[in-house]
Parts: sequence; C-alpha cells; structure tokens
Amino acid sequence: MSHRKPYVRTMNRTWWKGHPFYRFYMLREATVLPLIFFTLFLTFGLGSLVKGPVAWQHWLEFMANPVVVAINIVALLGSLFHAQTFFSMMPQVMPIRIKGKTLDTRIIVLAQWVAVAAISLVVLLIV
Repeated sequence: MSHRKPYVRTMNRTWWKGHPFYRFYMLREATVLPLIFFTLFLTFGLGSLVKGPVAWQHWLEFMANPVVVAINIVALLGSLFHAQTFFSMMPQVMPIRIKGKTLDTRIIVLAQWVAVAAISLVVLLIV
C-alpha cells in the first residue's frame, strides 16, 4: 500500500472569471435568480387570489412597487437572453435536414422566435 498523497489541484471560488466562455456561461446560468423571485411573486399572487379580494388587492399593490417591477423586468430580460442563447444552440445540437440539405441556422432560430411570438399572442388574447 502506498503512502503517497494524491495531487489535489487548488481551485478558488472565482476560477470561472479567467475565461470568457465560462463568464458567459455563468451569466447565462445566473438568469435563473430573478426568475426565482418572479415565480415566488406569482405563487404568492395565486395564494392571495384564493384568500379573497382584500388579499388580492394587497398583492396588486405589492406588485406595483418599483423594486418588484424592476425585478420583473430583469426576469423578463433574463428569460429573453436565456431563450436567445438556447435558440442559437439548437441548430448545432439538432440540425434539421430537408432532402439531404441542412436547413440554414437563421431559419431555425427565426422559426423558434416566431413560435414564441405566436404563443405569446395567443396567451395575450386569452387573458
């Protein structure tokens, strides 16, 4: 049995700051933080809707707070950024071939944005 110590490479907490790819990755993954708050706000809104009109009115007043509005705007921008990076990766991960030719990546990305716009329009019309 060997008594040698295994090599353990030191790693500090900011290892990802040294390379642009990892900084971009961390930024992309950090977009979930405002979305957590947005989801919590909506969950509390559903709870206040169940509790009655007074609780609902308090929640509406809370949602009108400028800090909450700013968090929701950041969450929207983070969602759009996350969607853009996901949509731009899609043609590389799953290329679409029609009659043996690979479909142009711009068409695939544009089709995804059209689908997002169409679904958003349907939701807006329903609500």
